[in-house]
Amino acid sequence: MYREEGAVGPGLHLQLLLPFPAGMGCWAREVLVPEGPLYRVAGTAVSISCNVTGYEGPAQQNFEWFLYRPEAPDTALGIVSTKDTQFSYAVFKSRVVAGEVQVQRLQGDAVVLKIARLQAQDAGIYECHTPSTDTRYLGSYSGKVELRVLPDVLQVSAAPPGPRGRQAPTSPPRMTVHEGQELALGCLARTSTQKHTHLAVSFGRSVPEAPVGRSTLQEVVGIRSDLAVEAGAPYAERLAAGELRLGKEGTDRYRMVVGGAQAGDAGTYHCTAAEWIQDPDGSWAQIAEKRAVLAHVDVQTLSSQLAVTVGPGERRIGPGEPLELLCNVSGALPPAGRHAAYSVGWEMAPAGAPGPGRLVAQLDTEGVGSLGPGYEGRHIAMEKVASRTYRLRLEAARPGDAGTYRCLAKAYVRGSGTRLREAASARSRPLPVHVREEGVVLEAVAWLAGGTVYRGETASLLCNISVRGGPPGLRLAASWWVERPEDGELSSVPAQLVGGVGQDGVAELGVRPGGGPVSVELVGPRSHRLRLHSLGPEDEGVYHCAPSAWVQHADYSWYQAGSARSGPVTVYPYMHALDTLFVPLLVGTGVALVTGATVLGTITCCFMKRLRKR
Repeated sequence: MYREEGAVGPGLHLQLLLPFPAGMGCWAREVLVPEGPLYRVAGTAVSISCNVTGYEGPAQQNFEWFLYRPEAPDTALGIVSTKDTQFSYAVFKSRVVAGEVQVQRLQGDAVVLKIARLQAQDAGIYECHTPSTDTRYLGSYSGKVELRVLPDVLQVSAAPPGPRGRQAPTSPPRMTVHEGQELALGCLARTSTQKHTHLAVSFGRSVPEAPVGRSTLQEVVGIRSDLAVEAGAPYAERLAAGELRLGKEGTDRYRMVVGGAQAGDAGTYHCTAAEWIQDPDGSWAQIAEKRAVLAHVDVQTLSSQLAVTVGPGERRIGPGEPLELLCNVSGALPPAGRHAAYSVGWEMAPAGAPGPGRLVAQLDTEGVGSLGPGYEGRHIAMEKVASRTYRLRLEAARPGDAGTYRCLAKAYVRGSGTRLREAASARSRPLPVHVREEGVVLEAVAWLAGGTVYRGETASLLCNISVRGGPPGLRLAASWWVERPEDGELSSVPAQLVGGVGQDGVAELGVRPGGGPVSVELVGPRSHRLRLHSLGPEDEGVYHCAPSAWVQHADYSWYQAGSARSGPVTVYPYMHALDTLFVPLLVGTGVALVTGATVLGTITCCFMKRLRKR
């Protein structure tokens, strides 16, 4: 085989320099290959680029690749050519036909030699030769680079997972972690390459039972060859928040910890180790990569495990009796603590009302109890009586406590720091509670003492109350209300409290329409009186008495056992008879005075005019 340039030595080029006549342009062909030596690992792929510049002729140049083995440094073995399909020597023929060795054109004057699986006998000096298309020989027609093949000594394996999670004795192992717990996986990666190399180790996840490949493996986190720690896009936020960690323990052990495991973290985890070497041109090249299956991980979600039951069943109690309800939270749940937290509460809906109802009491994730709206001031206890059993106790039940009760449990997992994220919630079946009514019947009769009242006097309104039924110690309260007329009709504004006496005998004063003094008093065991002093026209209205019956329980709380409303009592302040005469008298006197003054003024005016004339 004839070539315009012979091999002088590794990395050297034979150049022919010819003088040019003055006035002629000059160029020099130059073939460029990477600077060597290049170190690559047996069994891996290698690519060697080659391009030519300063040439004459067509834009598409041809390339021929040769190998000089160390044992025969003067013998050129043809590998592959862009021009001749029969160019390959016998030692490369089968590999070229199989596509394991090929030349790929990048553009007209640039190609790359690719060897899919490097073998030990592939070591040597590679020459990229370009047949001449120039009018004269000038420059270099080939470039050489040395390739050294290293043995494959990279090792990757799974390390014991550590204390977190349950591991089944399978290969690869199967682990189960609770949602919110830490997932810890270890990987052993080492190399004994004699050259200075760096290891990059990354942890990846694929969906369960999916084939493993670059397209299906989602990187979780990795340590790059420059020792930087980076996470895959879906995990970047968790890495920044500190929920995802990766560290090196010792010389060859790497440990990944995923805090606050989520349902989407389930899958098959792999450890990938890549070995990198720095080429003479300063760039870094990956020379080896291996992957090992670490474990199949199942995440047991809290929503699939959380269950709530209540007891002791339908309850029927009397007013004033204690009411106790038990709530049991069950399921394969992680204990409350570093990674999980729970809150439990009771809700009540009146019989027949839709929905879960309103909150009665609850224990939050810190174990602090609180009462729902409307239950403040009552003796209600919410406490944890066992590992997962909670008790609601109402010291003295009232008829208004009757309804349907449900226990609501919520499970939380901790993110970075102390941040809690609600992961699941569950409600129990409805538990009916019946509280017997007291059977108190009230009736009220109200009237205006004297029947007629005049302005400036005191109006006395009386209210007699009758009671049927009820427990001993029943207390009565009564309040007085007024509705003001507007244009002869009652206003649409709600009735206004004037005053009353509570079940504890304490008077409560409201707002009197006329703004004068008001007194309320108990004038008999079941008789109340309202007095409006110095009655004025603004006090006109329709009044009524509203009695209520109250029962006090052993916990000193009060509840209303019954109520009633009397009929209307109209209060109209009349004017006295003398008042009706006094107004015309004032009017007549005023008219007489004006008339007299007018006549006197007229006479005086005329007299002064006549006197002036005289």
